[in-house]
Amino acid sequence: MGYKRIEDYSKNLPIVEVYTAVQSEGSRQGFPTVVVRTTGCTHRCYFGEGGWCDSWYTSIHPEKGKYCINDIIDMYDKHPYIKEMMLTGGSPLMHPALVNELTHFANERDILITIENEGSYFVPTDYPLGLLSISPKFSNSVPVLGVETPQGKIVDEKMIKQHNKFRLNIEAMKKMIDFHDDYHIKPVWDGKDMNALKEIEDLIEELDVPKHKVWMMPAGDTREALFDSYPLLMDFCRDNGYNFTGRAHIMAFNDQREV
Repeated sequence: MGYKRIEDYSKNLPIVEVYTAVQSEGSRQGFPTVVVRTTGCTHRCYFGEGGWCDSWYTSIHPEKGKYCINDIIDMYDKHPYIKEMMLTGGSPLMHPALVNELTHFANERDILITIENEGSYFVPTDYPLGLLSISPKFSNSVPVLGVETPQGKIVDEKMIKQHNKFRLNIEAMKKMIDFHDDYHIKPVWDGKDMNALKEIEDLIEELDVPKHKVWMMPAGDTREALFDSYPLLMDFCRDNGYNFTGRAHIMAFNDQREV
């Protein structure tokens, strides 16, 4: 024990959302959870017809944090039956002290933490995470020069450079997989871009990830954007031995937040 921690539980941290939900992606889909969403991200993901990152308000246009550790404790006190936490973003691993503090809380309360991340950073913690959900970002996520962001900013070379700088940190992903208790890889694909598919399969081979640890996820930030890719990915997973994960929160609630 000895990694950096949070000392003041009443201090606002880079957290923009704390709410209860049902996990809607990957191997923990269907479990009730408390979602803790951090702000700030290394990436600026844009998936063409699939749209921008569905949490663009933590990355491209990051909101200011407004929650503290006490808010998270209060949420579990109000919902003692919930034994899972989804730590997502943004990029939670940009905030190592926060991540480490939450592993202490989870260990004390017997809570399983799933952390969603893009694989840019390896952050050691005093207690291993229950599930590491790595969603690497491939060439199909690079923002396109001249495209307008959700709040009207025009994509320039600086934004593209920022995004590419942190993509596919192989060494960080290897360290994460070795350190934490369990993991899965969750690539985002539209079922059409064959260059992106080759990158995905090359990464799976380089990391030596067995197929049952791979959950292919369709690109899209609204129901409409998901409709085209759902059948394509389901057929691909059936024919190639990968798992398919839908995006149940988008299908149920479209682009609503905190659901």
